[in-house]
Amino acid sequence: MELDPETRQYTTADKDSFAYITTRDRWPVIITGAIDDVYRSVSRTEGDKLEEGKEIVKQLTAMKYELQHDRKMVPLQDDGQTDIALYNKELEKLKHPTWFNVPWLFAECYFYRRIQTFFALSIQWATYDVFSRQKLSTFRSSRSAVLELASHYRTLREQLTSHKSSPDPNAEEVLFREMCEICLWGNATDLSLLTSLSYEDIQKLQGSEARKASESNILTNDLGSAFEVLQKAKESAKRDAPFLQDRRIDIVLDNAGFELYVDLVLAAYLLDSGLATTIILHAKKFPWFVSDVIPADFASLLSALAAPKPFYETPLDDENLADAAPPPALELKEIEDLNFIFQTLSSHHAEGKLILRPHPFWTYGGSFWRMHAEAPDLYEDLKGGILSIWKGDLNYRKLCADADWDPATPFQEAIGPMGKNSGINVLALRTCKADVVTGLKKGDDERLKEMEGGSDEFGKQRKWAWGGKWALCSLSQGK
Repeated sequence: MELDPETRQYTTADKDSFAYITTRDRWPVIITGAIDDVYRSVSRTEGDKLEEGKEIVKQLTAMKYELQHDRKMVPLQDDGQTDIALYNKELEKLKHPTWFNVPWLFAECYFYRRIQTFFALSIQWATYDVFSRQKLSTFRSSRSAVLELASHYRTLREQLTSHKSSPDPNAEEVLFREMCEICLWGNATDLSLLTSLSYEDIQKLQGSEARKASESNILTNDLGSAFEVLQKAKESAKRDAPFLQDRRIDIVLDNAGFELYVDLVLAAYLLDSGLATTIILHAKKFPWFVSDVIPADFASLLSALAAPKPFYETPLDDENLADAAPPPALELKEIEDLNFIFQTLSSHHAEGKLILRPHPFWTYGGSFWRMHAEAPDLYEDLKGGILSIWKGDLNYRKLCADADWDPATPFQEAIGPMGKNSGINVLALRTCKADVVTGLKKGDDERLKEMEGGSDEFGKQRKWAWGGKWALCSLSQGK
């Protein structure tokens, strides 16, 4: 807490914020989904695993009761990981708060970390991902967008590798912007927000037409400056030591499923275009915020791309129970396009250019203002890249310490130790799904409040920033 900014953090007690709505409405739905998922899996087991599963259901149910009745947040049980002590120390400093009177960022991290202890302390369920079923289902429902992007990128890569291709001087920057914008809007399917979203709604959030329609909703767009950083590094490498310079880009991942797929396509583009020589993908070590990427999600996605017919054409259990019509068969070209993406990613991975690197710090309870003190190895490692790309709303919240900044506060100022003089170039790609926002022009917040009907009589609510309609592409050069 002593490492955090003086600006106050959003709390679950603030009824004008999305923090309160999250605590009251979203978390009970999420934990109910977890209970249902385990119960379904328990019904197919026996012996010790059956008994352990029943106990986990009881623990989840008790936690839901504590949350909904605003009980005190209890210390986490020690599951052998070093972060448990940090969580419990924070609870002590906060004087053992209740669920509806605690900093939102810490409470949300605690929520998922506590769920993880129930599984980690078991024997038969230690590696179980309680959110895997939802991730899989949502990726399948993204089929049209997956196929569209596969076809688009296959054509693009052929152009990138063609010696006949001679783009105009601005073409590379235009392409970089397009790929980043596709990546930006890919997190419109954040599963922790999809508590009532239909298949049709998901389809509307994806695909090129939806992206183009949302282009004007990027409130701060520093993609041009980010491209300059990469282009200068590329030109320097050509001039000075092309075979010695490792031009590494770090991507701090957010959601699995379609968004991870888009992130991997972006990584392939950055390598194929020569804007990077190595991509490091930073993932969580265990299930987190419903849909965040863990190593198993990476493997599952590659398996789906390698064998798309069984993945997309085999009905899921839910579909069988609902007697739904079988999914349409993939066309030959669609299979070839997905196999092409798989071969491209596999090749980069085999050559050591595409690396998955989980780290325990990504599931700590505090903000990234604490990274230099709590994870100095990671902080120093990030300095080795020419650019770090931070995906999604949670990473943005953690970069800015989930604090109630004036919306006109410069992004570089709001990220504190990750900003000026850090030696880390930070590019945040974020669709807004929480109150914290920085880098806006004076008056923009008030204009958007009025436009989106978010102002109450006191003008406090920032509803425009809750639904993912508006976005930020914010760059801080760590000079």
